[in-house]
Amino acid sequence: MDTVERPEAGGATKQPLDIREHVEREDYQTIGAPFVADPKMTARNVNVYYGDKQAITNVSLDVGRNEVIAMIGPSGCGKSTFLRTLNRMNDIIPICRVSGDITLDGEDIYGADQDTVLLRARVGMVFQKPNPFPKSIYENVAYGPRIHGLAHNKAELDEIVEDSLRRASLFNEVKDQLDKPGTGLSGGQQQRLCIARAIAVSPEVILMDEPCSALDPIATARIEELIDELRENYTIAIVTHSMQQAARVSQRTAYFHLGMLIEVGETRQVFTMPRHELTENYITGRFG
Repeated sequence: MDTVERPEAGGATKQPLDIREHVEREDYQTIGAPFVADPKMTARNVNVYYGDKQAITNVSLDVGRNEVIAMIGPSGCGKSTFLRTLNRMNDIIPICRVSGDITLDGEDIYGADQDTVLLRARVGMVFQKPNPFPKSIYENVAYGPRIHGLAHNKAELDEIVEDSLRRASLFNEVKDQLDKPGTGLSGGQQQRLCIARAIAVSPEVILMDEPCSALDPIATARIEELIDELRENYTIAIVTHSMQQAARVSQRTAYFHLGMLIEVGETRQVFTMPRHELTENYITGRFG
């Protein structure tokens, strides 16, 4: 039985309880510091439902400016579902319902007047499996700037494409084959192409949902180096099943379990001195 520690009044002895009982009692508290001094995005009391099933329960978490925050946890724990709430990707699922407050620079992203197309340009997404368009390498990157009117002429568009490919550490590998299909690249190159495509519309936040799970170790290392470089200009939230990857690329780590945010902290602290038994059990491989 999965248990959590129930906080008792006055610092009394903590009792182990079934984590599901905590959901019912509504007295569960995240361990650690989910809030930061200067957040780029904030989530407060977020709940997500697929029909009658609750997938996320009362999650509050900040994403700091120019940080990489990693979200870890067992399969089905809700980390990818929560990630998708940050740019309203769950909107495309008819039975999905989201409650709570999520802001980007203080602006409610679920407000009635929010344009989801523009929001997803500001908060880009890189998916688990590379998904380049069936177009040329050039057109993959140029597509977003073209539809958003970010370039007024061909020269400006060329500049955006080259700069985006350079930021994604791909330009030198493809500069002589920009008219070739993006689908013809290797898996790692395709994922960097997708990152270039996301960067091309000048996002402020990049969401990455297990971006290396389909890649070999060499391609994974390239993506991880890229994430570290991108942090200088972007805020990044990454979902990963690889605890080693989370430890390498992130400054803070959030541990999810059964749809709840269990623990948040600086990455080194979470991996070396976890404060919650569930976090420790996951990190040490007792379940997962």
